[in-house]
Amino acid sequence: MSKLRIAGATLNQTPLAWENNLNNIREAINDAIDKGVDILCLPELCITGYGCEDVFLSEWLYTKAMECLLEAKSYCKNITVAIGLPVKHEGLSYNATCMIRNEQILGFYAKQNMAGDGVHYEPRWFTPWKSGTVDKIIIEGDEYKFGDIIFEIEGVKIGFEICEDAWREVRPACRLFEQKVNLILNPSASHFAFEKTRLREKLVVDSSKNFHCTYVYANLLGNEAGRMVYDGEILIARYGTLIKRNEWLSYKHMQLQFADVDFGNEDETYAAPDEWPRDKNTEFVKASSLALFDYLRKSRSKGFVLSLSGGADSSSIAVLVAEMVRRGVEELGAEDFIKKTGISTLQVGDTSDHPSVIKQLVSQILTCAYQGTVNSSEATFQSAKELAESIGATFYSWLIDEEVNSYTQKIEKALNRPLTWETDDIALQNIQARSRSPIIWMLANIENALLLTTSNRSEADVGYATMDGDTSGSIAPIAAVDKHFIITWLRWAERNLGYTALNYVNNLQPSAELRPLAQEQTDEADLMPYPVIVEIEKLAIRDRKSPVEVYHALNAVKLESSELLKAHITKFFRLWSRNQWKRERTAPAFHLDDFNVDPRTWCRFPILSSGFETELRELNELD
Repeated sequence: MSKLRIAGATLNQTPLAWENNLNNIREAINDAIDKGVDILCLPELCITGYGCEDVFLSEWLYTKAMECLLEAKSYCKNITVAIGLPVKHEGLSYNATCMIRNEQILGFYAKQNMAGDGVHYEPRWFTPWKSGTVDKIIIEGDEYKFGDIIFEIEGVKIGFEICEDAWREVRPACRLFEQKVNLILNPSASHFAFEKTRLREKLVVDSSKNFHCTYVYANLLGNEAGRMVYDGEILIARYGTLIKRNEWLSYKHMQLQFADVDFGNEDETYAAPDEWPRDKNTEFVKASSLALFDYLRKSRSKGFVLSLSGGADSSSIAVLVAEMVRRGVEELGAEDFIKKTGISTLQVGDTSDHPSVIKQLVSQILTCAYQGTVNSSEATFQSAKELAESIGATFYSWLIDEEVNSYTQKIEKALNRPLTWETDDIALQNIQARSRSPIIWMLANIENALLLTTSNRSEADVGYATMDGDTSGSIAPIAAVDKHFIITWLRWAERNLGYTALNYVNNLQPSAELRPLAQEQTDEADLMPYPVIVEIEKLAIRDRKSPVEVYHALNAVKLESSELLKAHITKFFRLWSRNQWKRERTAPAFHLDDFNVDPRTWCRFPILSSGFETELRELNELD
């Protein structure tokens, strides 16, 4: 068997962006040819983009995808390339990969296992191919093999697993091993989630060992369609050893990673690949900043607007935008970063002075406003002001008491009575949050910018947010993570990322600041301790346990006293049930954890229900 240079490439694609996607494919193939690559694996559905959603139900999409494939075929001079696309065959839709060698189609492998759990809906669009079955497909009068195919190039047997295929216990690789396949290619669209990179690496390495092969994995990159973030990993493993890895979550629209493999020498050794920091704090900032960058440029917006309260949530988002700029400039250079944003009005001075350039760009990309009331503290104002100035953001501040008083007086006149904190607490809190929304939206509209929503996952759990107030916005960058994580991450960011101005917010108790200052309102006094919410949420939402099951699990570890735990579990389930309508209306969020509470992706729940009435009664009847 031959010694071959094999490679994977990651691509930052956009659904239905035919020209963009083909340009990226062509660049990857050309780069591979320049580097002497023999076999190149591109990601799953890279022609159309993975996130086309129900457009996959349209007939014309398959015609257009095939036209693009035939165009891409002409790029493949003296190289073998695997290109992912949807294919219509005998009236059914398949998720397929086409193998092309020297401008000639060799055949199509069709995905056998559809991802249909969590955030995935593949069974809605595609039909799984039956293992071991091979058919014929006619394209422009020529006949090609279609289905479960093994290819052979220069004596090397090549098989496929497409993403989900590899995550099943009974998987194509089992049959490929029996057929003595030497090389398995895995074109993937595997979304980012905390710590998933280690699971993915283990899958690739174990696969190469268990099936005695060389295994090439190539994933999509970036925020492709709005919610999912792809980390763009390229992994090459051989006989249980990882031999190549690229740097993940890159701002580049294409990366290539290759290895020279002597398929006739089973004792060949390789140097260990580079390692990257993959702790949860680093993952969060890398994934979120890249997601913001792609969302900004793909939505063709001119920047971001943020209602910066000086609290933890809005402060974390301000830092993420600053990191978006810093990381983009450091990886791409200032000129390429500016060009890639698509914002023609961006201007900077000396591009060699990175700290100055970053602050100049942040000032043009991020506009923040502190919207105070009589209930706002000097401490939160200073927190917002110091952070905005330290990162270079444009900063405004104004009071909204006039607007709040106008609304309040109209209602008092209509009801013919004064509103008081004793009788109208929620209404008096909410009108402040809602009064901030129209003016910050106005600023976002004027600047043709995206309004950033500051809600987090813990607030979504229990409805601790004002609809059309702090939930207003175009995108919710932190809605997929819990408040306890945000608080701990801000302390990490102060120490490890150099944002010393976070010292202000890191010394504050989280508070909505909607009641009179004399009442000393805090979030945890209104709700329960955030670490408690996190533990209840894991069991109740992620693991789908009943109130009694949650109680037994947490009482066993003595999270808090039994009676207090019952009270907090009861409160959580009641608030969860009551506030589904809010979760239905929140802005799109990046999927970052292994679960989320977005009903449009991971967690569906009825808007109207019993509110766990029977289950909570059983809980509170326990001795």
